[in-house]
Amino acid sequence: MPSPSQPSTGERRPRAMVIDSAWRGLGPGPRALSGPGGAPLTRTVKLIVLPLIVRPALRPELAADFLDAREAEQLDALIRESGAVLEATAQWFALLKRTRRALGIVAGNPQDLYFQRCFELATEHGAPGSGADAVARAVLEDVVDASGGRTVEALKEHLADAARRARLDAELTAAWDGREAVPGAVDTGPAAEVLDACGAAGADAPAFAAMVRAGHGSLLGRALGAAHPADVWDRADVPPHLGLTAHRVPPRPEVGRSASTATLPAPLDRTLFERLFTVLQASPHRERLPTVPELVRREVGRSCAPLGLYDESLRVTVVLGGRLAVGLDPLGAGTSAAGSTAAHRIVNSRWRREASVLRARRMTVSPRPDPDGGVLNALAQDLRTPWAAYMRRLWVRLHGRDVRDAALPDAASAWGVLDGVARSVMMDHRARVRTALRALSAAAEPAAEPRSA
Repeated sequence: MPSPSQPSTGERRPRAMVIDSAWRGLGPGPRALSGPGGAPLTRTVKLIVLPLIVRPALRPELAADFLDAREAEQLDALIRESGAVLEATAQWFALLKRTRRALGIVAGNPQDLYFQRCFELATEHGAPGSGADAVARAVLEDVVDASGGRTVEALKEHLADAARRARLDAELTAAWDGREAVPGAVDTGPAAEVLDACGAAGADAPAFAAMVRAGHGSLLGRALGAAHPADVWDRADVPPHLGLTAHRVPPRPEVGRSASTATLPAPLDRTLFERLFTVLQASPHRERLPTVPELVRREVGRSCAPLGLYDESLRVTVVLGGRLAVGLDPLGAGTSAAGSTAAHRIVNSRWRREASVLRARRMTVSPRPDPDGGVLNALAQDLRTPWAAYMRRLWVRLHGRDVRDAALPDAASAWGVLDGVARSVMMDHRARVRTALRALSAAAEPAAEPRSA
């Protein structure tokens, strides 16, 4: 018999929806691993639910994005059976955060650093009990030691030396002046062939390897460095650089000495410090990164390379991403002929099923003014230019791979990144719409009137 959170029909359900439903059925126990609305955090799903509970490698039937009724019931049961260990995981995470604050540790994202450690602690010890404070302190010290000084603080200290900054500035100038900027037309046509093959299940795309051999990514980077080539993406209404820079031509990188996630500039406009800041903040396995001096040394050359990347397979993936991005059409407006590949059809159809997108589509054709003062209208506007958020997130992800020397060997691995970024942007937009709706709902609720005696 199906569990209460699962339908009795034979319809296929999105795996994400099954996870969300099962998670909410756990109640308030794992609150520290949940968002304000009660759904599991994105990192909870990525770092705990999928790799440690679902384990798709051992259960390939649960690896698909859409599940049959039996598979959905199996997934639901796995999560519900893990309720006790997830509640204990949340308690360990709360304890580690309190201990972290007491020790004055500020480096890194606590979710990235501690989620999986907390699950291990919950599996081994259950909920925190006697001696848990000492265990938490030992785990935090172990994580700090494992980072090997690969922290934002270490980066800040390394770049604070005036002589070193002067030397790095000279190296940046030399590397920038030594670039090969080649103006001219850029042919992104082969990208459509790759995207069409990527969108077909199990299809191979030899054109990807051909694009890497021909240096299509380098050609685009060099053309953007010389001048804006015309009609790169077969769309006159988007800039050739797709928002990767706020300038007509990307500027020479500066050394920099500070960064804030709230005010980071466009990817190709970031300083050396800002580029490495995002890597050190986001990497859950910093012990695998080069040391800070080596990170800085390599980043000097990388920041001046075409598209700000060393590896050609990653540069080609920027070209593929650009071709995909200009054909994104969440609102179904049909304004671009660029979105004609199988990959576009997959991503656009998924996006158009989103409730937040359906509401935004109604808003774009409604003659009435936005009743909420513009909050939701601004979110609807984001769906008219989805390529901007997509390319920014794609570049950050590829840059992280470049720093870790993680090339993309074939079209399938490139498609995994491209599709993953599309999902990430979509989920981020969904979360922002939900936050806005909650805020508007709270503001609209009339103040409770006292009852008369």
